[in-house]
Amino acid sequence: MTGKYTKSTFIIEMIAIGLGLLFLVPFYFVVVNSIKPFSEILIDAAALPKEILFSNYMKVWDILNFPKAFLNSLVITVFSIAGIVFISSMAAWKMVRTPNKLSKFLFIFFVSAMVIPFQTVMIPLMKLGGMLGIMNSIHGIILMYFGFGVSLSLFLFHGFVKTIPKEIEESASIDGASEFGIFWRIVFPLLKPIAVTVIILNTLWIWNDYLLPLLVLQDPELRTIPLATSSFFAQYTKQWDMGLAALVMGIAPIIVFFLFLQKHIIKGIAAGSIK
Repeated sequence: MTGKYTKSTFIIEMIAIGLGLLFLVPFYFVVVNSIKPFSEILIDAAALPKEILFSNYMKVWDILNFPKAFLNSLVITVFSIAGIVFISSMAAWKMVRTPNKLSKFLFIFFVSAMVIPFQTVMIPLMKLGGMLGIMNSIHGIILMYFGFGVSLSLFLFHGFVKTIPKEIEESASIDGASEFGIFWRIVFPLLKPIAVTVIILNTLWIWNDYLLPLLVLQDPELRTIPLATSSFFAQYTKQWDMGLAALVMGIAPIIVFFLFLQKHIIKGIAAGSIK
């Protein structure tokens, strides 16, 4: 039997709808002004466009060489996520299944790394990258994302692995499965909910990241979408019509990706929090 629809429920729903609309206001300004001429944006940024101007998108496509920037962002994001999931899932599983002092120390070490601000390691990281010869390269920034993304991902995987019965792995071991086979054939498929959560969270971060690519990728041919978009917002010139169109083109793929997989986020985090 369902509960009665009360006045307090209605009020809570209205507050929730109001907050939802409030959070959508920035998206309204970005989308609406991306199809306006620059003069209309200066006159009234909140007004609807008198004339829909899709030529802004066409100009941005050519000026930024958008396909190249999109490909750079896609390659960096996909390979970074693959490495983060690969490393953190196996490390978390091994730590949980080997409960000794070393595993506990490593887990605390990785979790502690999450609270260190990027700005404190920024200069040493650039010096180390220069010494290793991985600056201004796609593979170099992917390696750096491995390092920065593993801590949180390992923490999430670590909690989820505890929910998997160890007896399943013992049965597979008795049947002759190797340790590597046990993980990839038995354990990893069971990690799907938290793996999807890790993929979503890291994709949102890496796709939209600006500071690390700015420091590492100096070659214009290696620019990601955030770096390419920033060219419209210089110190003395701000091309709002072009810049907002570029923002829409940059965030559209990640919004579609997020909406497609968002149902797995709460499910994965909630499951990983239960031992």
